Amino acid sequence: MRLTVFWQRMAEQFGPGYAEMFARDHVMSELGGRTVHEALAAGWDAKEVWQVVCSVMDVPRERR
Repeated sequence: MRLTVFWQRMAEQFGPGYAEMFARDHVMSELGGRTVHEALAAGWDAKEVWQVVCSVMDVPRERR
């Protein structure tokens, strides 16, 4: 998954403002105690990060 697709999905699911705030502030144990931004900067694949976000935030299957 390209980063542009990842950020598009985040914005579509949470709204542009909340998506950025969530990515910057929400620490997830599933990402090794990192935020979305930190996980991506550490080299995590965008698809893996998206799957974690979907799981943590109960994103409906059809949007995953």
